[in-house]
Amino acid sequence: MVRLPEEFKKRMREMLGDEYEAFLESYEQQRTAGLRVNRLKTAPEEFERFAGQKMERIPWVDNGFFVPTGIRMAQSPLYAAGVFYLQEPSAMTPASRLIVEPGDRVLDLCAAPGGKATELAARLKGEGLLVANDISNARAKALLHNLELFGAGNVFVTNETPARLAGAFPEFFDKVLVDAPCSGEGMFRKDEAVIATWTPERPAYFANLQKEITANAVRMLRPGGWMMYSTCTFAPEEDEGTISWLLREFPEMHLREMEGYEGFSAGNPAWGDGNPELSKCVRIWPHRMNGEGHFMALLQKEEKEIRESDETEKRKKKPARGGKKAALQRESGIGKQEQRILDEFLSKISKNLPKGRLVLGGGRVYLVPELPETVRGLHFLRNGLLLGELKKDRLEPSQPLASALTAADFEDCLNLRADDVRTEQFLRGETIPVREGETKSEKGWKLVCVEGFGLGWGKLVQGILKNKYPVGWRKE
Repeated sequence: MVRLPEEFKKRMREMLGDEYEAFLESYEQQRTAGLRVNRLKTAPEEFERFAGQKMERIPWVDNGFFVPTGIRMAQSPLYAAGVFYLQEPSAMTPASRLIVEPGDRVLDLCAAPGGKATELAARLKGEGLLVANDISNARAKALLHNLELFGAGNVFVTNETPARLAGAFPEFFDKVLVDAPCSGEGMFRKDEAVIATWTPERPAYFANLQKEITANAVRMLRPGGWMMYSTCTFAPEEDEGTISWLLREFPEMHLREMEGYEGFSAGNPAWGDGNPELSKCVRIWPHRMNGEGHFMALLQKEEKEIRESDETEKRKKKPARGGKKAALQRESGIGKQEQRILDEFLSKISKNLPKGRLVLGGGRVYLVPELPETVRGLHFLRNGLLLGELKKDRLEPSQPLASALTAADFEDCLNLRADDVRTEQFLRGETIPVREGETKSEKGWKLVCVEGFGLGWGKLVQGILKNKYPVGWRKE
């Protein structure tokens, strides 16, 4: 039985009235688990074929599925291939209601561990830019790992304060997601450890922090751009209260309706400053939906008068829809010999890689997106897609590149079934035998795939595949 703090229960009784008992009873029910399909790699309809069992769709998230009790999807090789992300169903909702289109400039300001950032990256489809940030270096590393696993290449992963980012990206982004740090009351059923950290003073502390974060988010949003604010708490001062403050402080920001669902509840103006517009916010209650607690507010920044220079900038920012040749612009720092090695390896890839330019740094080759000069000095973990490392007369391809490819994208693959014992052996870092005819050639670099999805690299020598799967990614 979940033991809720008494002061929390007292406040919730005042907030919910007749619904309070149903709210309490929800804590006696089994919490729900979910997964979200990576549309960079497959469609939700196709995923059902790979899943190996029937799964119920999450009705308010079109690429989400409920995970049946007792099923350990994290053990699936498809999880290791980045085909899906394990995420609580309510937490999938904010990214699903922020309409992101290929070519957009998108910011996920409080992005770790990556549940929402991976969905935003998938919606970009390799076009435009995703800046994914977290103020904690350790959490930013987890964020980077999940974006790499998903095969996202047009990313700039930063480890900065919102204020420093705002200085580098004034009115830069088309879309901004702020999944704000909060008191976590909506996660009490999912993780009882959160209860131990809760005190009655926590909501006020986080409300102040949220004001600072959202103020900087507004400064980075272009006129006409959209911002999604979300929390996983019920506390009014962190939800309607923060949005009330934001609307007063930034009159150019306006609440907008979002795609609805029968289980959504409207925001309560009385829990803010009485502004009737607050009813456009959405609350997710665990006694009304099959998920944990969540709050969302979709806002749009007022357009400014459009000038000719603005239109020129708009046209410049939209990426060209060229193929691989259009995407790979040679950087002056890459010499002729390095370029020859790169061209030889990249000729084996048929996929249209994200638009960008090739950069060589410390022997590593990156395909980096276009960024403003103002980013100089920011602390970042990754800029773009790491293609590999140049060593003497060869390129050793990277794990992020493998995750971005499928069997159809690379000319020489070892494509394993999920139930092939060699799949698990590969994920544990072991060498594996390869039968004649399973690969195009009998030696050299092979993209190892599971059910057609890239897992990693191996080098074939006399029928044995030497495993290049990174140590930090291996199963124990």
